[in-house]
Amino acid sequence: MGINDVTGDVRRFKQIREEQNLTQTEFAEALGIKNSTADIERGRTKLSGHIVTELLRLYNINPLWLFGYSNQKLLHAGKGDVSPKVVTVDINDNENLVMVNQKAAAGYPHNVQDVDWYQQLPAFDLPLPQYRNATYRGFQIEGDSMMPNFMPEDWVLGKATVNMGEATNNKVYVVVLPDAVVVKKLQKLPDPSKVLLISLNQEYHPFEVQVSDIQELWQVNSKLTFHLDAPSESNLLRELQQGMLDLKNQMRTLK
Repeated sequence: MGINDVTGDVRRFKQIREEQNLTQTEFAEALGIKNSTADIERGRTKLSGHIVTELLRLYNINPLWLFGYSNQKLLHAGKGDVSPKVVTVDINDNENLVMVNQKAAAGYPHNVQDVDWYQQLPAFDLPLPQYRNATYRGFQIEGDSMMPNFMPEDWVLGKATVNMGEATNNKVYVVVLPDAVVVKKLQKLPDPSKVLLISLNQEYHPFEVQVSDIQELWQVNSKLTFHLDAPSESNLLRELQQGMLDLKNQMRTLK
């Protein structure tokens, strides 16, 4: 196959490199492949899934454009678009508050754009002024990583965040990742391509995630709890915490 016989995807691949003002070696290094992109541009080596993924992640290249199925060259999903992918409405065209329980949360990341999938989830209208003029969604807490503020099986109600620029430092969010839904305190980092997710339970270590891996972001501003019948437990926790503070103060006095 001569260089004039290369397919459209190869021509578009070369076009991307030239637009980035990169040599074949520099482009290969950016994409995480060996040597250079010369064999790809000659049509000798096919574009792998890894390369297509990296073109999307690094340069927002639409894979459908790359292979000639779309005129839209750029996708901006990796640029902090964390808005809801599906919004449901009632018969009066008002937005519903969809409730995602623990079982549904396991499949949520993989069905985040599937309109039909949302039909199986309970949804209702919450007639309170605080929930007007915005999109809200309910998620059920699983595990103890956000104790004592959020108990297992509590429900959190989150307000949709459109993009990462709207995200507020040190607020609690429902974070929809490629393979999980987590509730964490969010902390922005000097590198804008990453954020730190922090558990309130200090037994769990904070961890970094790529902003491009966040599918949706919901700021938690209220919760539904079913643990009000056990106030003694929280009182005991406060007494223990106060006891530790008193002990620390006594130790300082002894010094």
